Amino acid sequence: MSFFERLGARIDAVDSVVSVGLDPDPKRLPDHLADHDLPRWAFNRRIVDATHEYAACYKPNVAFYEDADGWRALRETIAYAEGKGVPVLLDAKRADIGNTARQYAKLLDHADAITVNPYLGRDALEPFLSRSEKGVFVLCRTSNPGGSDFQNLEVGNGKHLYEYVAQRASEWNVEGNVGLVVGATTPDELERVRELVPDLPFLVPGVGAQGGDAEAAVEFGLADGVGLVNSSRGIIFAGEGETFDKAAGRAAKRLAGRLNRHR
Repeated sequence: MSFFERLGARIDAVDSVVSVGLDPDPKRLPDHLADHDLPRWAFNRRIVDATHEYAACYKPNVAFYEDADGWRALRETIAYAEGKGVPVLLDAKRADIGNTARQYAKLLDHADAITVNPYLGRDALEPFLSRSEKGVFVLCRTSNPGGSDFQNLEVGNGKHLYEYVAQRASEWNVEGNVGLVVGATTPDELERVRELVPDLPFLVPGVGAQGGDAEAAVEFGLADGVGLVNSSRGIIFAGEGETFDKAAGRAAKRLAGRLNRHR
């Protein structure tokens, strides 16, 4: 099965399109986890236990793991999530040329999907795209305020750069493993991207702490029922102290219900 076939099966099984972002900021971890050998892993394990019933996917951002203990914590987290039957999408935004790109693509040995940056062009993404069983989400229109600095530039015939990226990504979808990252904070542009590429699943960030449009995220983010709407801080840091995991579970359940009203 391809990644998107597996993801579709998971979405059907849990009746949810929620992606839970596992971004364990060390400064925000509960104090009682400080003495653990791997505090980030201890945190993630409890988050996974509390949220897996509502998670279509987990999305660790590798920026929170790029040290020796962090990589250990990430490997433990991926194995544990997949043991619960939940696919893992690495938010890495990688791309480069030649040997460097091939090294970056080795991250896919350990996860089901990855985010990539299209700025260097098709050849920089080839080591990722060639992994037909893995999902590759291409950055298209991001949810941050500065995303418009470059993504909204006109590149000819009144077309914006993010629109051109969407169309090129669709052309690169030879293996059927390409999706797009399109933020929920720009719903009009989210709709425009869906018009351009009706068949690509989207990863839609920005619905949680960034306050993006949940209805638009569902209406335009899914292709044949497959897609992901991500919340990170809004779920994993929904509570504090000893019961932080229970608060996370409730937040994931609420988001799943909120999104399902629009499915």
